[in-house]
Amino acid sequence: MNYNIRALLSATFASILMIVLVFFGSRNLQNFDAALITYLFGTVFAFFGIVYRTTVWLQRPPTWMYFKRGMHFLFTGKVFSHLVFVSKEVVGNIALQKFIYPRGKYRWLAHFLIAIGCTSAFLITIPLTFGWIHFDLAPDSIDIYQAHFFGIKVFTFELGSIIAFLTFHALNWSSWFVILGSLYYLRRRLTNPGLIATQTFDGDLLPLILLIAISATGLGLTYSYQFMKGFAFDFLAVLHAVTVILFLIWIPFGKFFHIIQRPAQIGAHIYKIEGKKQKGMAVCPHTGQEFTTQLHVDDLKIVTRKLGFDFSQQDGGSHLDLSPEGKRSRIAQAHLKARQEGGNLFG
Repeated sequence: MNYNIRALLSATFASILMIVLVFFGSRNLQNFDAALITYLFGTVFAFFGIVYRTTVWLQRPPTWMYFKRGMHFLFTGKVFSHLVFVSKEVVGNIALQKFIYPRGKYRWLAHFLIAIGCTSAFLITIPLTFGWIHFDLAPDSIDIYQAHFFGIKVFTFELGSIIAFLTFHALNWSSWFVILGSLYYLRRRLTNPGLIATQTFDGDLLPLILLIAISATGLGLTYSYQFMKGFAFDFLAVLHAVTVILFLIWIPFGKFFHIIQRPAQIGAHIYKIEGKKQKGMAVCPHTGQEFTTQLHVDDLKIVTRKLGFDFSQQDGGSHLDLSPEGKRSRIAQAHLKARQEGGNLFG
């Protein structure tokens, strides 16, 4: 097996840095819960895989070109307007998942529930697992809890209060969001003939099953200690840990990796906007219509040459100057010409 040395070093350094942050963020492991050690190992493994795959992904010439241009445009020129644009994109397409809405309001709602459920769960569980957040009783009190972040007291709340209820059940709300959204997509994938014909178990069904399993076993833990006096709690705890670790391991290698890639779409939008401002739109010489930015076409020529492909033509132009419609039309004309010269139009 061939390993990417740069990606391996980057992932190793990032994982070591994470472990160091766990150590110091938990006040030399003083606030670290040893019961969560398996979750910590799973998270570190997932982080290693994510950094490794992301580094490999960024080394691809097309991805690197987009990334390099996006970073250049973001931090040069009208930096403030770019940051405002990024903020709007984060709210609209990352937080609210508006890019899904044109495909259907129910699909958007299900996708939004999964996204908000997973995001909130990560924001809660990762700091808890690392020991960055912990709760304890206030001095000389039996009903006042203190919330600490990196060992610093952030706020206090009384047991039985609304804040306590929302805080201690936050993961339950996340679980319900994920279950409802995942069940919608699971039903769709089990009943839609078009999806059934093209989907795979590991690529499409397994991610949904894992999300439902994690959420259901997590809710089972709450139900066990609140309504069943701890019956089957140990079994559910182990089952929940197994499903969570499988999910963490699956992130870098399966469909969940698109969660990491999705924010890059914001850079692509900036690239398109700035490309249009700087070089204008490219016009297809065959159809006479605009189809993308001229900067995109020029960068595509650079990338294809790096990959060993040269689409230059004898007249000084390039096959890449054509729009997708223009390319298809030129190919069809070439096929027709070849058959006419061969004397057999239908052979």
